[in-house]
Amino acid sequence: MTIAALESLSFGLGHMAAAAAETGHELCLLTADRSVYRHELDTLPDRALTVIDVDTFDESATRRALAALPDLVGLLNITDTWSVPAADLAAEFGLPGPAPAAVRLLRDKYLVREFLHRRGLSRSAAVRVKASPDSVEEVRRAVGLPAVLKDSSGTSSRNVWISHDEEALRRALDEAGRRQFMGDLFAEAFLAGPLYSAETLSWDGATRLLGVLSRQTSRQPAVREEAAAFPVALPQAEFSDIERWVGEVLHLTGHHSGFAHVEFILTAQGPELVEINRRIGGALVGEVLCRSLGTNVYSAMMEEALGRRPRLMDAPLDRDGPAHAFVLVYADRPGVLKGWHGLDELAAFPGNVRWYPTRAPGDAMPQVGDQRGCTGIVLAEATTAELAQHRAWSAATRVCPVVVSGP
Repeated sequence: MTIAALESLSFGLGHMAAAAAETGHELCLLTADRSVYRHELDTLPDRALTVIDVDTFDESATRRALAALPDLVGLLNITDTWSVPAADLAAEFGLPGPAPAAVRLLRDKYLVREFLHRRGLSRSAAVRVKASPDSVEEVRRAVGLPAVLKDSSGTSSRNVWISHDEEALRRALDEAGRRQFMGDLFAEAFLAGPLYSAETLSWDGATRLLGVLSRQTSRQPAVREEAAAFPVALPQAEFSDIERWVGEVLHLTGHHSGFAHVEFILTAQGPELVEINRRIGGALVGEVLCRSLGTNVYSAMMEEALGRRPRLMDAPLDRDGPAHAFVLVYADRPGVLKGWHGLDELAAFPGNVRWYPTRAPGDAMPQVGDQRGCTGIVLAEATTAELAQHRAWSAATRVCPVVVSGP
């Protein structure tokens, strides 16, 4: 029998294939671009999974590909871009899956913000705005300054601007007018405090907080993700408060089963939502969860896809395992990637340092201001997330992407 994945995250296919095999099923990946999974596919054993090349943006073509699979019993829904079509197709094929209406709500960051604001779980309001400098006064009236502009359906830190004064807001709105959006441009209040994400698993409306991931973003103007570490050492009372808060947020927004990656700012008044991703975290979040918790967390993903209560909801977690951190290595300018200097130095650094490429020599890199400019990720471990972060950062500084202007 087959469990299908309608696209996936760049990393994690190996764990997913192993988890599917553990349930006695085969894993099949439907993808429009298998180069996204180059590293995973190159390191997987032969026949670990089946890859079907199909235009996954074409729902009819995807439907036909799914219908042709032998004994399809589950459809994985683990990306932002394909979350809505995956939920619709699961319902159409009579497979276990989330309510499509709830997925549509969570896919729209503006609707989520307004929904929670009306119910007292978000102090910030939001307003849809036209991508034009003429919207400055509307943003000032609705959310004040500083303000954040973002794409309501954006991913990978694309199309996000933080504006601390009117002039910066005017520039951001002008630049937004020249961009393409997956959803609509909207504005919300800037939240002061460090950024984290709650890595959770839910079943039947109950939520378990697996741990909290620290997140570091760049200074303006790029506003891109730079590094993360797991698990953050929080006092037990604060951990419990975050678990209660995130459980209430997810329950109210209709996320009753599966993983969630909930970004929040820990303000002086407590946690404030940034966004909800109804999936396991991207980049190497799934990898660090497996390594730090001492279990293949993707087994829970397969069990959920089969309509079973994930054992991870109740299993004791290995809180004594090593902590992990990773750093994204960006190209410093657009061009064509030729390779990297410094990879041969990584073995000299403490922390069992590993390199996970996200690009290959010869790849064109037209954008470096968001996560499309990431060429690879450095992972390190230590006894605490703080020490792991120091180790990963020190090692990552030695890796230098080589980018040229032409082929």
